[in-house]
Amino acid sequence: MKILAIDDQQLILLSVEKRLSELGYEVKTADNGAKGIKLYDSYKPDLVLVDMNMPDMSGMEVVKHIRFFKDSKTPILVMSGNTDESIILDGFTLGIDDYMKKPVSLDEMTARIKRIVGSPKLSVDTLPMANTRMLQKNCVGVVIPCYNEEDRLSSDQFRNFAYQNLGYHLCFVNDGSTDNTMKVLEELRKGNESNISIYNCEKNGGKAEAVRQGIQYLMQDEQLDYIGYLDADLSTDFRDFDDLVKTMETSKFKIVSGSRISRMGADITKESARKIISKTINIIIQKILGMPFKDTQCGAKVMNREIASSMFQKKFITKWLFDVEIFMRMRKHYGKKEATNMICEQPLKRWIHADGSKLSMKDSIKIVGQLAKIAVVYN
Repeated sequence: MKILAIDDQQLILLSVEKRLSELGYEVKTADNGAKGIKLYDSYKPDLVLVDMNMPDMSGMEVVKHIRFFKDSKTPILVMSGNTDESIILDGFTLGIDDYMKKPVSLDEMTARIKRIVGSPKLSVDTLPMANTRMLQKNCVGVVIPCYNEEDRLSSDQFRNFAYQNLGYHLCFVNDGSTDNTMKVLEELRKGNESNISIYNCEKNGGKAEAVRQGIQYLMQDEQLDYIGYLDADLSTDFRDFDDLVKTMETSKFKIVSGSRISRMGADITKESARKIISKTINIIIQKILGMPFKDTQCGAKVMNREIASSMFQKKFITKWLFDVEIFMRMRKHYGKKEATNMICEQPLKRWIHADGSKLSMKDSIKIVGQLAKIAVVYN
């Protein structure tokens, strides 16, 4: 039983191919509509699984080609993040057999395929997967800067997230660590090579440069719709980060930044001394920015490719306050009013201060001087 899967995002395509092959289907893939149509002619599949939003040739054009130019009744299953009802209805009018809205689990996908064309005769695994694996609406690259994180890196949490959330690519940047961080990262990546990568910096350049290089590395992957970064200690957890991504998907914001400001129902914990220092620094930052953001320094942000490309080209002038510099660069590039409208500050449901912070009390004092430098350079 042959299936042709057409999708421009390899992170999605590889996962679909692997799961269907495990179930006993014969699968061929194409990463764009033109290749898919050409392969359709020679492969003669029993079912076509196609994404709707693809560059050059959309999934709808693929459907039209099969139904009208080929006059074929081959079952077509659309799997797309496009939830526009008119697009979905147009698809059924053209003759598609089913439409799945991303995010969707691999189990649901296979159940719908079985309903349309049945199970392969030599199926070796027809049971649902033990852990639900979700095909995401968009592909997201996440930079995780690491400096001497051997003892704090929660490998299982990263590994499980990468396994269960298909469409995410985790890029760990080893920032010249002097402990066994690199070895831990290599072990973490085993079995998840398609959606976990390691970018190694031979010398320690600081968090700002590690994140910048990681983002530039991910920008080479054109399938990524959004790019963000997250602290290695997971003080912000993946549930909150995924919420930031969902806000990007459903709004016109160009950057969504997590905020640790306490609110009803949130689990926010900090050391009292650090809380006082953080509050003082935030007040200074707000004065410098002149923009209504209360927590620029949260290590969880996601942005579109435009911001990732333009705001991370040049090196930052500070090692720790690059978040402030991003906002200042946006203000300078777009103007204060437009930049303010582009940025969403989204409260986190949970944020935990993790032991082993690289910033000492002495470093906190240095931050004030760095803020003064930022104010001079960007104004």
